[in-house]
Amino acid sequence: MSTVDATRAATVQPTASRGRCIYRIVQVTADLIGLGLALLIAYLIRQSVPGVEHANDLSNHLGDGVWALALGWLIAIALMGGYNPRFATTGTEIYSAILRATVVAAGFSGIALFLTGQPLSRVFFTIFFMIGPVFLLASRFVIRRVINGMRARGHLQSRVVLVGSMPHVDAIARTITRETWLGYDIVGAITPPHDPRRRSRLGIDALGTTDHLADIVREHRPSVLLFTAGSMMTSDEFRRIAWDLEAFDLDVIVVPGMSEIAADRVMMRPVAGLPLVHLEPPRARASLSWSKRAFDIVSTAAGLILISPLLLAIALAVKLGDGGPVLFTQQRVGRDGQLFSFLKFRSMVPDAEKVRAQMLENADRDRGNAVMFKMAEDPRITRVGRVLRRYSLDELPQLWNVLRGDMSLIGPRPALPSEVESYHDDAHRRLSVRPGITGLWQVSGRSDLSWDETVRLDLFYVDNWSFAQDMSILVRTVRAVIASEGAY
Repeated sequence: MSTVDATRAATVQPTASRGRCIYRIVQVTADLIGLGLALLIAYLIRQSVPGVEHANDLSNHLGDGVWALALGWLIAIALMGGYNPRFATTGTEIYSAILRATVVAAGFSGIALFLTGQPLSRVFFTIFFMIGPVFLLASRFVIRRVINGMRARGHLQSRVVLVGSMPHVDAIARTITRETWLGYDIVGAITPPHDPRRRSRLGIDALGTTDHLADIVREHRPSVLLFTAGSMMTSDEFRRIAWDLEAFDLDVIVVPGMSEIAADRVMMRPVAGLPLVHLEPPRARASLSWSKRAFDIVSTAAGLILISPLLLAIALAVKLGDGGPVLFTQQRVGRDGQLFSFLKFRSMVPDAEKVRAQMLENADRDRGNAVMFKMAEDPRITRVGRVLRRYSLDELPQLWNVLRGDMSLIGPRPALPSEVESYHDDAHRRLSVRPGITGLWQVSGRSDLSWDETVRLDLFYVDNWSFAQDMSILVRTVRAVIASEGAY
C-alpha cells in the first residue's frame, strides 16, 4: 500500500464504527434540543390558555416528571431504530421509527403518570407529544439533507471495495457513480478466481481474488465491502469469508440478484437457517385503484380552482406574445396504448411541428435521449415559452387531462405514438398505468436523463407503486421545479 493510498484511507473516511458513533451523537444532541424546544413551547401554550385556574401550578411540578418523559422518549426512539445510521440517508424507515416511538412513549408515559399520581397538566402533556415529533422528524430531515449534500460534493466519502465478477462490479459501479449522494469512493474490486480480468470496462482495477480477501481488506482498509450478485460460489464459502471479516471494522453489504424492487415489497424470514426472501408481486394494478383516482380528482379540482387566476394570466401572456393559439394539443399514448389529446400551454412558435423534421436532422445537438427528442437550446421556443418551461407552467392544462381520466397526477410521462413505435418489449410496461403530469422521471433529472434511465425509473414506479411514494414525488416535484433542473 503506497503512502498516497495510506493517507487517502486515513482522511477520506474514519472507521465505520467511528462514523456511526459521530452520527448518533449528533442526532441525540439534535433530539435533546428539539425536545427542549417542545417542552418550552408546550409550557408557554399551557400557561397562556385562558380560563385555566392556578396556571402557575405547572411550574411547581415541571421538574418532577417532565424530564423523565423526554428521557423515556429518547429510549423509545433508540429501541425503534431511530438512531440506526443505516436508515439515516435514505428510505422512510427512520421517520416511521420516530412515529412508532412517539406512540410508545406517549402511551407508557401516560400510564406511568396515572399510576404514580403525578399532577402533570393534560394540556401540557398533549401539546408536548404533538409538537415533539415535528422537531424530531425535522432534525432527521435536515441531517439527511446535510449528509447527502456533503457527499454529493465529495465530502464524507466511504471507501468501498466491490466483490464480484467484473460485469456485476460495473453494474453496481454505474449506480454508485450516478448517485453521488451515497458517498461511496470505489477503491477497486475483488474478483472470483475464475475471472481473469484485471480491469473492468469502467476502469475499476482488480485488487486481487476472493482467495485473499482478508489480506486485501487489511491492506486497503475500506469502510464498506459490497458483495455483488453471484460474488460467492456457495453459501459455505460466504460464511467462511464472514468469519475472516469478523475482526475488521467495516460495513458488509450484500446486493441480491433481484433489483429495482422497493423495500416494502420484500420480507425476509429465516426458516431452518435459510434466509428466505418473500417478494410481493408488482403493483401496476394497485396503481389503478379507486383511492388513487379519487385523490387525483379531488386534488386536481381544488388545484384548478385555486390557480385559475394564474391560468388566466398565462393564457393572456401566451396570446399577447405572438398572437398564436393559447393551447397546444397533441396526440399522446395513454394507458393500454389508448390515444388522447394532450394539453399544454403553447411554448413554441405556431408552426413548431412542421419544422420538427428539420430539428431531427441535428441529432448531435440532442442531449442523448435516443427516443424522446429534447434540445437544450431549441430555437422554436418563444420568449414567453422559455419562462413557462423553466418553471413547468406550460404543463398546468394537463390538470384537465387528469380530471378527464386520461392522466394521473403521478405516473410515467405520456409518450408520442412515434416514440412508442421505438419501444423495446420492457418499455411497453410503461403503458400499463395512466401517464402522469409528474413522476420519478420529473424529479430525477428530467430531460438530462438517457432513455435507459427514463425507462428504468418509470418501470420502478409502475412495479413498486404506493401512495407514500406518490406523496414523496409530489414534494420532490416542487423542489425540482424551483431548481429548474433538466427543464428545457
